[in-house]
Amino acid sequence: MGGDDARLRAVVSLAQTMAAAHTPRGCWRAAALGACEALGGSFAALSVWERGRGRLKVLVNAGERVEGEEEFPDEEVYPVHQFPEITEFLHERWAGGGEPDAWVETAEGPVDGESERAAGPGGARGYGTGYCHQRVAALRRRGRGCCVVAPIVLHGRAWGELYVARPVGAPVFGRADADFATVLAAVVAAGLAQTERLEEVRKLAFTDPLTGLANRRAVDMRLDEAVERHRADDAVVSLLVCDLNGLKWVNDTHGHAVGDRLLERFGSVLSRCGAILPGALAARLGGDEFCLLAVGPGADEVVAVATELCERAAELEFGNGVACGIASTGDPIGPVVSARRLFRLADAAQYRAKAARSARPVVAGRDGEVIRLADSPPKSPHDRRRLRGNRPEL
Repeated sequence: MGGDDARLRAVVSLAQTMAAAHTPRGCWRAAALGACEALGGSFAALSVWERGRGRLKVLVNAGERVEGEEEFPDEEVYPVHQFPEITEFLHERWAGGGEPDAWVETAEGPVDGESERAAGPGGARGYGTGYCHQRVAALRRRGRGCCVVAPIVLHGRAWGELYVARPVGAPVFGRADADFATVLAAVVAAGLAQTERLEEVRKLAFTDPLTGLANRRAVDMRLDEAVERHRADDAVVSLLVCDLNGLKWVNDTHGHAVGDRLLERFGSVLSRCGAILPGALAARLGGDEFCLLAVGPGADEVVAVATELCERAAELEFGNGVACGIASTGDPIGPVVSARRLFRLADAAQYRAKAARSARPVVAGRDGEVIRLADSPPKSPHDRRRLRGNRPEL
């Protein structure tokens, strides 16, 4: 009974730890570590089946890692055709009903009677022989004595696998351990499903539904982080703000459906141009206002991208170009100690570009009038809203 109680507590702990994770990586790590502890292993990994690429990709390695094993590897992958048991159990839907069982491998080869029992007659439980030479070779190469492998099923389809290993000299996993690993895999699947739902909610919270770009909330968060980085290590932070000219005329003349298509097309142009700058965030702030946030690239690189953006925007059907303003800590704009300051400068540059009907971007620090405009009291409520970046006045 004591062992059953301990395993029940381990299941509850695994579920709670995964539920408390705030990111996908945190969830993966919690799953691997929780399963490793529950099964008395020394190492665990969580892998996902990438159907389109025909491979298992390792998401996390947890516990006692050997040389070459990274916690979150970028490209640790295994072609599924090299693993007979994987090609048997990784189906779009489980055939014949039931759920897949976990199985045990050892560095010495099959466990007497266990491999057949794990697989079931002819793989009736949904996967193959329960014995894979590649896994045995991997155990030996990494100094491990045995492992238990549990398929993970999510939304009724094969998602990947949970892998837990013990070192040479430790007791070999038995049938009871494999059965428990199957239970743990089901708990992990539930945790992954919850993480997927939370990620979808987060995506909706930070995404503009019309263009698919980031929204104002995402920009505010990223800009605050960028300014903190600038203050810490003097990283160049550049903010491009632009208004799509003539949107009201398009809506009034051709209808809002055409106006929405224009917004979508410009969003695609902004995304394409922004991709030139590594890690740049393209966003729709609302209405006809968009922005591009870059951290790292020099001010001249951002200006070059903004110039291309203006040229491409002018070619859009029904479009009338954009009014574009830039503020970059790589230019002489004075101290930037807050996101609000950079937003005011970029917005003032954009406001001047719009007033001048400029076909090119206006850059704060290269046009003295922009600094004066940003620092002077706004003349109207509309100006006040623009020059504080639509934020509450502090």
